[in-house]
Amino acid sequence: MFAVTVGAIGSHSRKVRLIVRTPSHTVLERPGSLAEQDVDRYVALVASLLNEQLADITATMRDVLYTQIGELRGDESLLNLLGASIEGNVETILHILQYDIADEHVEPPSAAFEYARRLAQRGVPVNALVRAYRLGQDHLLKRSFEAIQATIAEPAIAFCASQRFVSTTFNYVDWISQHIVSVYESERERWLENRSAVRAARIKELIGGKTADTDRAEENIGYSLRQRHVGVVLWIDEESVSDSGLSTLERWATTLGECLGSRGKPLVVACDRTSVWAWLPFGHRDTFDPAAVRVFAEADAAAPRIAFGEPVAGVDGFRETHRQALRAQALALAGGADPVIGFGEPGVAAACLLSANLPSTRAWVQRVLGRLALADDQHGRLRDTVRVFLAEGGSYTAAAERLTMHKNSVKYRVARAEEERGRPISDDRLDVELALLACRWLGDAIYTEPR
Repeated sequence: MFAVTVGAIGSHSRKVRLIVRTPSHTVLERPGSLAEQDVDRYVALVASLLNEQLADITATMRDVLYTQIGELRGDESLLNLLGASIEGNVETILHILQYDIADEHVEPPSAAFEYARRLAQRGVPVNALVRAYRLGQDHLLKRSFEAIQATIAEPAIAFCASQRFVSTTFNYVDWISQHIVSVYESERERWLENRSAVRAARIKELIGGKTADTDRAEENIGYSLRQRHVGVVLWIDEESVSDSGLSTLERWATTLGECLGSRGKPLVVACDRTSVWAWLPFGHRDTFDPAAVRVFAEADAAAPRIAFGEPVAGVDGFRETHRQALRAQALALAGGADPVIGFGEPGVAAACLLSANLPSTRAWVQRVLGRLALADDQHGRLRDTVRVFLAEGGSYTAAAERLTMHKNSVKYRVARAEEERGRPISDDRLDVELALLACRWLGDAIYTEPR
């Protein structure tokens, strides 16, 4: 049985040489040998020496990872768990080297798995976790090479020992990385499902007016309620649904918010497999350009259909702008044509009321407009002209400028519309305007004949 001690060579040199003492205390200085047992003995010695420095290695490696990987920065508890994960992994590697533990007998450190779960819960990208293992491997190998250089005088044995450290460390990191990525992905999926369910429940409570604790609600949904919001509904047709449909709609909501200058990430929750509800945060800004939503949607043919409310502040505003967006969506679904509709656009709120009872609205529009409600292009042009004419206060000149046509053409179309209607539009002007408004937004749902 050999006892191993280390003696220093020179006061300024970091190199040491191995002194082997026999039970009779005779000192033997072994020459370099490439025998496998010699390499094993030296590898075990270096691993043992490094294990004595485990606390320092852990602290130094933790600082390196914390500094170089910004995603790993967090509170004190997360930092402590990072240290525990590092210590467990390094200690496992050193034990494998020191005691020549077979791969099938290696157990992953529990702290490493818990750290992966915690990062998954906080949404830290998995590539940051994998990078941490690569940087940790690099740091441990540097410390190992320093220890080998300081401990083994024979170059050939030092080379073989270094190879052993490299291969063992590489194999371990490759093995543990597969495990921690699997743990991360499972936890991330579970966490998102649970969080989404909790968030969806809290959002429904907010919409229904059942939540009184604003602070708790904000914590649960991850969104500030003490600001101005614009409620949005984004949806796609059933035939366009794919496995990535909801995530695509969420990206569209985020991009829309960025284009409109919202103050942060929108709150998005799935309504069903074809649509999402979203709230765009605008801080305390009063400015919001509804026309920009239409420009955004028209810029890309792949854009979903969009309905949105007006910007309103606070918890009550959170509810109201969402209800407005839902009413606008219902109007868009009833009319079927316009891909973008805002509750605050001229006439939309009134049209939403008219859409509440389509059979009654259809019958009323037909009584008011007569043949002017026929569903063909000719009568459609007459309706558009009369609608603009009335919106411009009955001015032929202003209507002509807006429609980019001659004033006499406007006069002719208004006269033709009155003929088709069977009476002057001035007889019941308000009814005519509302009926034309219904035609503008409800379209096929109220025309007397199909196109």
